[in-house]
Amino acid sequence: MRIHRGLALVLALAMTVFLAGSVSAQYPTRQITVVIQAAPGGVSDITARTVASLVEKELGVPVIAVNRPGAAGALAMSYLSRQAPDGYTFGYVPVELSMVRTLGYGDVGPDNLDLLAQAVSVPAAVTVRADSPWTTLQDLIDYAKANPGKIRVGNAGPGSIWHIAAGALERATGVRFTHVPFDGASPAVASLLGGHIEMVTVSPTEILPALQAGEVRVLAVMDRERSPVIPDVPTLAEVGVPGVVVSGWGGFAAPKGIPADVRAKLADAIAKAIQSPEFAEMAASRGMTVAYKPGEEFAAFAQEQYEMFAELIPALGIVQ
Repeated sequence: MRIHRGLALVLALAMTVFLAGSVSAQYPTRQITVVIQAAPGGVSDITARTVASLVEKELGVPVIAVNRPGAAGALAMSYLSRQAPDGYTFGYVPVELSMVRTLGYGDVGPDNLDLLAQAVSVPAAVTVRADSPWTTLQDLIDYAKANPGKIRVGNAGPGSIWHIAAGALERATGVRFTHVPFDGASPAVASLLGGHIEMVTVSPTEILPALQAGEVRVLAVMDRERSPVIPDVPTLAEVGVPGVVVSGWGGFAAPKGIPADVRAKLADAIAKAIQSPEFAEMAASRGMTVAYKPGEEFAAFAQEQYEMFAELIPALGIVQ
């Protein structure tokens, strides 16, 4: 009797393993949810929904977008980290993934999720009015050194990526700016155009109309490579400020523990979406750079960014 019971147990376990492998091999068999950390209509939302629609075609099941905005993305990313690691929930993760823990908005970071792919990058652009006396970044730095605090720099709010961009430039060059917060990048650009501040460090997307109208001058972009949106503008490294990379970026992640074969299939579908002509067209229309990185490379980059922000944010005095 004990032998029969033991044999039955072995058979049951074998069947469980077989069925689990079979289900995994058939993935996906039902609807997938993509969690978006921002409100509908913004760049994060449009990026995530574009990928969702392409993944839906690739995998042959509905991919439904759910927006969970709040706390600089911490709410959505924390929620994502608590979901079942079965491949049926993934999410869009922005640069704030590497920031919110240090900012005090939530206990979530690159180590809490399985990063699948980076999708886009939007570097900070050091921008002044076209009629300003500074035609190069060095001109600006020289003036700032001689006149501490006189250059007022607009940002998208305390702790925003564009606030941190100006702070990183400040620390790297040994100057002191006066940081002026606004409720978003667009009001900061409007204030620059109105002559109320002298500089902004926001994305090329947000200054492109003013640049095309000849109202502003971009002195440098804070990335490793030039932006295809403004290809004539040098990087910081090219103008003598190496090692400072601050950009808004975004990609996709899943809860930790997703089965390897399921992860591979989901990550492959996301990679194909990001590298598609449809995605490239969307990104170009929004002034974003397609910046695909596979999972391991994206995870290493996000961790590198986390460590940079963990040092920089407290130094700027903006920890909550």
